[in-house]
Amino acid sequence: MTLQEDALALHAKHKGKLATKSKIPVRSRADLSLIYTPGVAAVSLAVAKDKAAVNKYTLKPNAVAVISDGSAVLGLGNIGPEAALPVMEGKAVLFKELADIDAWPICLASQDVQLTIQTVKNIAPVFGGINLEDFKAPECFVIEAALQDLGIPVMHDDQHGTAVVVLAGLLNALKVVGKRLDSVKIVMSGAGAAGTAIIKLLLHSGAKAESFFVCDTKGVISMTRPDVATTPAKKDLAMLTNPKNVAGSLADVMKGADVFIGVSAKGVLSKDMVASMNKGAVVFAMANPDPEIMPDDAKAAGAAIVATGRSDFPNQVNNSLGFPGIFRGALDCGASRITTEMKVAAAHALASLVAVPSHERILPDTLDKAVVPAVAAAVMAAWKK
Repeated sequence: MTLQEDALALHAKHKGKLATKSKIPVRSRADLSLIYTPGVAAVSLAVAKDKAAVNKYTLKPNAVAVISDGSAVLGLGNIGPEAALPVMEGKAVLFKELADIDAWPICLASQDVQLTIQTVKNIAPVFGGINLEDFKAPECFVIEAALQDLGIPVMHDDQHGTAVVVLAGLLNALKVVGKRLDSVKIVMSGAGAAGTAIIKLLLHSGAKAESFFVCDTKGVISMTRPDVATTPAKKDLAMLTNPKNVAGSLADVMKGADVFIGVSAKGVLSKDMVASMNKGAVVFAMANPDPEIMPDDAKAAGAAIVATGRSDFPNQVNNSLGFPGIFRGALDCGASRITTEMKVAAAHALASLVAVPSHERILPDTLDKAVVPAVAAAVMAAWKK
C-alpha cells in the first residue's frame, strides 16, 4: 500500500484521530453529585463571583482551540471546513502528544472575515489560547490582528510557527557555512502568510532590507510595480525589503544569493538558479507536498545545505517544532499574547538544541522530548522579561 492508502485506512479504522476523555471517573451517585448537579453549582457560583476563578476550576488554562475556515489547507488550497477537519484533528493530537495541551478542532462554515472574528471572540471564554490554522492571506492578517485583545494568546501558526522554525534552522545553517544573517543576500519565493511572517522575523533578527528580495508569480516585489501599490499586503513587503527597487525575475535575483527560502510552489526553483548562487548556498525549499526544487537536484547544482518541509529528507522544517512549545510556555506563564520577543526566543532555543549543526542536521527532530520544554522555558522567560 502507498502512504496515502495507509493514511486513509488508518483514519477510517479509528473514525478520525481524536476523542475526549474524562479526568474524573464516574462510578457512583456521589461522583455524579460532585461533578454535576448539585455540586457543580458551587463551582459555577464561584466563577460567577470571580471570573478569574475559571482558571482554577475548569479546563480553560490548558485548552487551545485549533480554528480554521479551510481556505488555505496545507498545499491543497481552498477546500472548505469539512476537508480541513482531518488537519485540525492532527494538530490537536500533536498539541496533546507533544505538549500535553488539550486542543479542540473547530472548522467554520464561513469565510467572512468579520463573522470569523466575532465567532472566535464568542467562543474564547472556554479556551486559554487560540491557534489559527489554514486561513488564506490577506484575510489571515486581519483576523489575527483583530483578536489580539482577547487577553489570551492568539497565533496564526502558518505564519509564526513557520517563521520561528525557519529562523532556528537558518541560524544553524549559516553557522555551518560560516556566514552571518546580517551579511547574506536572501531571496524568498512566496509572498503569502508564511512568507510575510518569515520576512518580518528575519529582519527583526538582523537580516538587512537591502539584501532581501521577495518574489511572487510576477517577479521581484518592489514599489515600482504598478500592482504592488494597490495591494496592501504586497505594498507592506515592498516597504520592508528591496529599498533600491531592484526589478526582474526570480532567476535574476538568485544570482549571487546566499539563501533561498521557498514557501510557494512546486518546481519554481531550477538547478541553473541554484548554480548561480554564492558558494555555501543555503536552500530552504518548503512547498508541500512537493518542494520548489528536490533536495538531490539542489545539491547537484551546488547547494551546501538543503531543507524542506518533508520528513523523508534531512533538515525537515516543520511547524510542529514550534507551536507545541510556544503555546505550552504561553499558557504556563499566563501570557495575554505571543510577542515577537517570545518568537525569537523560541527560535534560539530550538537552534541551541543542535549542539553541533551539520549539513544534514540543522534542527532537532520533532519527536525529541527536549524540544517542548526548551521552547516553553524560553517563551516564558521572554514574556516575563
